[in-house]
Amino acid sequence: MEMTQVKSCEVGNCAYNSDHMCRALAITIGDLNNPMCDTFCQSSTKGGFEENIAGVGACKVDACNHNHNLECDCAGIDVGYKGEEVDCLSFMSS
Repeated sequence: MEMTQVKSCEVGNCAYNSDHMCRALAITIGDLNNPMCDTFCQSSTKGGFEENIAGVGACKVDACNHNHNLECDCAGIDVGYKGEEVDCLSFMSS
């Protein structure tokens, strides 16, 4: 299984965001019920590297159809704001 990539990130104030892409090596999504981006970090210091395209290292959302053994099997995810929260917008309730 290959790591699912973050196709886009619309959270411009995240330290890992550059040109609408997540530049972390990998992100973690959620808790048991909520598909928030646990890796979101608001900082004046930029993180990651321009050549990185983040993958989903872990998904902790039991209720997501793409979650199998805490791994994401979606073709690619999008991250953005859902209300006030930074979420995986590709979340699909099972």
